[in-house]
Amino acid sequence: MHMKPIRTYTKLFSSLLLIFMLSACIGHQSTDETTTRGKIKISADEAFRLIMDSQIHTFINSYIHSDIIPLYVSEGEAMDLLLQDSVRLAIVSRALNKQEEAYFEERKIIPRITKIATDGVAFIVNTQNIDSNFTVAQIESIFKGEMNAWEQLNAANKAGKISLVFDHNRSGTARFIRETFKIDSFPEFCYAVNNNAEVINYVEANPYAIGVVGVNWISDTDDSVSIDFLKKIKVVGIAANSENPEYLKPFQGYLANGEYPFTRDVFIISRESFAGLGTGFASFVAGDKGQRIILKSGLVPATAPVRLVKVRE
Repeated sequence: MHMKPIRTYTKLFSSLLLIFMLSACIGHQSTDETTTRGKIKISADEAFRLIMDSQIHTFINSYIHSDIIPLYVSEGEAMDLLLQDSVRLAIVSRALNKQEEAYFEERKIIPRITKIATDGVAFIVNTQNIDSNFTVAQIESIFKGEMNAWEQLNAANKAGKISLVFDHNRSGTARFIRETFKIDSFPEFCYAVNNNAEVINYVEANPYAIGVVGVNWISDTDDSVSIDFLKKIKVVGIAANSENPEYLKPFQGYLANGEYPFTRDVFIISRESFAGLGTGFASFVAGDKGQRIILKSGLVPATAPVRLVKVRE
């Protein structure tokens, strides 16, 4: 007479127990990763490899249960990976464009964009080249194909035809130059290799070349990679004014006060929807320790002040 209710309660109890167990499992999975624990992949424009290697190394040594796997690719590829949900974070030198904003809005994802530094685009030439100072107007003429020989810049320069070299045709540096000079395509004497290191090696081997690299590859005078590269090439001085030229190299102070003409901001773009390891790493880079690493690297931190000192020559 009481068997039927007992079977009903037993089924109800079993159902509740199953739901509880599933909830416990799901809860365990969601709490297994925190802002300082877990394993994620991130993408970054290869121009920022040196600074991001330092950030990741410091972070995972501070939080031993964390593992961050960086994918150093072109800026275009870094954003592709973010949109494909292959990575949580992308480190690039621009914010989202309209198409990317629409993509996230359609999926009801609110991306978080954090400025972490001010960087610059540097121009480099061979150590044997007699010319290592240019005006912005001259650089523009070269990228528009109006000048293609060194003697057009200086009659005494017999280096021959100019060759322009980028890190990648979808890199942030290539995009920056196109947008700065409002050009749709580069002249036929402009080439792309695979990364910034290859640009530097190419310029070292070719007296007629002008290379375009991210400042981070030549800015950290305490980093063995930067020190080695600086021995191989000359960094070009750029003057914004053609009439009274003051040639400035992309030193930290000139990036900070905006006097160097080719500066750009660096952002972390996150699609992480919870407080996971991506959020923790982005907060670390934007925080005190991360900003000090950026300061030491020769770039300009987004939050920590840069002390400018007037040097008398």
